[in-house]
Amino acid sequence: MEENEKKFTYTYSAGEQEEIKKIRQKYLRPEENKMEQLRKLDESASKKGMAVSLVIGTISALVLGIGMCCTMVWADTLFIPGIGIGILGMAGIGLTFPLYRRITKKQREKLAPKIMELTDELMK
Repeated sequence: MEENEKKFTYTYSAGEQEEIKKIRQKYLRPEENKMEQLRKLDESASKKGMAVSLVIGTISALVLGIGMCCTMVWADTLFIPGIGIGILGMAGIGLTFPLYRRITKKQREKLAPKIMELTDELMK
C-alpha cells in the first residue's frame, strides 16, 4: 500500500508559465549586450572631463564678469583690482579645454583594458 501512496503528479500550464516569466522579467536587470556596454564605456570616458570643464568655465566666466563690472561700474575705487580679477577669469576660461583633454585622457587610460577586452570579444 505504501507504494501507491508515493505517487508523483505534475501539472503544467503554458499560460501560467508565460505569466510567471513576464512578472519575473519586470524585476530582473536588463541584460546588456557587448556593443551597448562598449558604447556606454566610450561615452563615460568624456563625461567627467566635460562636467569639470563646464563648472570651471562657468565659474571663470562669472569671475571675468565681476572683473569687468569692477572696472566699469566702480572704476574710481576698483579699477586695478578689477583688471586682476578679469585676468584671473580669462585664465580660468583658457584652462578649461586643456583640463577637459587631460581628464578625458586619464579616463580613457583607466577604461582601456575593459574596452580592449570587449572589442576583442566583438571582433572574434
